[in-house]
Amino acid sequence: MDEPNAGQVPEDAAAAAATPKDVAAKDAAGGPAEQPTSARDLLLEIELESTLQFGSREMPLKDVLALGPGDVLELNRHVSEPVDLVVGDRIMARGEVVIVSGNFALLITEVAAPQLRLESIRSLF
Repeated sequence: MDEPNAGQVPEDAAAAAATPKDVAAKDAAGGPAEQPTSARDLLLEIELESTLQFGSREMPLKDVLALGPGDVLELNRHVSEPVDLVVGDRIMARGEVVIVSGNFALLITEVAAPQLRLESIRSLF
């Protein structure tokens, strides 16, 4: 005897068997999630810590331990020289320190060659 529903999959089972390409990704808020189109897009989303380097100075440990409020450390760079934007351990750019909306910012005046920038990012992984 033929059953009326023979060979049919219940709706719940069909939903459970859906493949990933059949189901739209959802973000935490329930809306559609952005999906990068390539590995390059994924890499471009990685956040890297950057630092502005005003200068440096070598000091004996005893002088470091003796530091206190009000002490002044003179660095090896003149105030008129550009500061370095450092990512990882490489200089990516140089520029002048400016103030934007009450925050320090860097007005870039020089940028490292693209190959050098790429090499410095590779060293982080």
